Amino acid sequence: MEKNKILVEPSDYDTAIANGYNEDLAPLPAEQRKWGFFNYFTLWMGSVHNVPNYLAVGGFLFLGMSPVNVMLALILSSFGVMGLLILNGLYGFDYGIPSTMALRSTYGSKGAKLPGVLRGLIAAIMWYGLQTYAGSKALLILIGKIYPAFLNIGGGFEFLGIGLPALICFIIFWTINLIIGIGGGDSISKFTAVLNPLIYIVFGGMVIWAVRVNGGLGPILNYSSGVTRTSSNIFIYLMIISSVLSVWAAPGVSSSDFGRNAKDFKSFSLGQGVGLFVSYLLFAFSSVFILIGATVYYQTPMWDVLEIVNKWDSLIAVAFSMVVLLMTTISTNATGNIIPAGYQLATLFPKKVDFRKGVILASIISFVICPWKLMENQNSIYLFLDIIGSLMGPIAGTMIAHYLFIVKRDIWLTRIYAKEVNLYKPDVNYAAYGSTIVGAVVPLTFKFIEPLAKYSQVSWIIAFIVAFLLYVWLGKTQLRNQTNRTADEMPIHLATKENCKVK
Repeated sequence: MEKNKILVEPSDYDTAIANGYNEDLAPLPAEQRKWGFFNYFTLWMGSVHNVPNYLAVGGFLFLGMSPVNVMLALILSSFGVMGLLILNGLYGFDYGIPSTMALRSTYGSKGAKLPGVLRGLIAAIMWYGLQTYAGSKALLILIGKIYPAFLNIGGGFEFLGIGLPALICFIIFWTINLIIGIGGGDSISKFTAVLNPLIYIVFGGMVIWAVRVNGGLGPILNYSSGVTRTSSNIFIYLMIISSVLSVWAAPGVSSSDFGRNAKDFKSFSLGQGVGLFVSYLLFAFSSVFILIGATVYYQTPMWDVLEIVNKWDSLIAVAFSMVVLLMTTISTNATGNIIPAGYQLATLFPKKVDFRKGVILASIISFVICPWKLMENQNSIYLFLDIIGSLMGPIAGTMIAHYLFIVKRDIWLTRIYAKEVNLYKPDVNYAAYGSTIVGAVVPLTFKFIEPLAKYSQVSWIIAFIVAFLLYVWLGKTQLRNQTNRTADEMPIHLATKENCKVK
């Protein structure tokens, strides 16, 4: 089998449609793919330059390392992120399948439901609602700057704990996110193409401002948080890299949703690789310079980029910067949350729900859960989301191990898209489930074992490695035990063209 070539045939698409799958879930053949290098180069830039990531860097600066070391750690993190997105996106590039079907090929048709629900519904919709609410707060600040009387609309009126001005901003921002999400991958590609140069303008301008108000680079590069390091530089590097990968844990699981749009392997791999490296190179410098520059200039810790912008005197500069920050939130929301949720709902109900209906339904659910209420109890909601996030690392580790080392990029699409009524019965890949569970539990237990407690700070890395290595061993053992089965008896996750002798 020739590697790095699109392996799906038009007949595979036709078979999936004939078996009752809608066109959003069917394997995408080469002639239907439109994305080139530039689409992938700009795809994730908004996800790198967003408000939560700047807040995270503020925390990194208090780990006791110098600003230069923090920047280097962020740049090194880009290689881990690009490896995660490219390797797990091969499902989509090779066979044109979305992440929901990639989960099916790894965990089995029945087994894919739990990791799919965790990734595509619970994690995606919860984060979608929370990020939409966070973005709407920025919109509220912006409108309040332009039209202060807006903040008093409705007096003391509240709707389920949210005031009328905040509710109006939430509805406006929620609607914008929905419109972008309905457009799917093509809409996101066009959106990020517009967003890309604006990001350079805003954050490049903020870096220039930070350097200028402090009289040069010296005060920024010589800044010290005053915190004494409690671990070696190497371990702190791993902590930062693991934290960055945790941010990308959910998109890493669903990266095949975007890999399936690639026209060729060079665009898919090099576009994402160069795009992520350039984005993190710029992010490393801009985040450290902006946050430290503002902290030194205002003589108080300034780790919220929105708070920094809000202190500026120029209304034009504030408005332009806030709009771009809102756009980065939309980009992150669409690529990381709403698109995977739309695909997952379409997979659960393939005959009644297509991708667009799935996006609309997921958006409605994100509104109904009242994310502003969830954020009132930060301890419980963030504990819940931390648990969901900890599962994404081992899921990605299991998926990559399965595709590269067990089936070796050889998938029999006929089995994956078979009708449920035929002899290809639903199955569960228990080896994948076991590896995922062990991968999630191991770093979690470290929190309760004093000598190992500090290693829970690199939980994503540990969870990924444990699940990856365990599944390579269990998967190969499982494959050896299937050698005497006929093609019809072979479970979905092990049915390849090679081992089922399909020519």
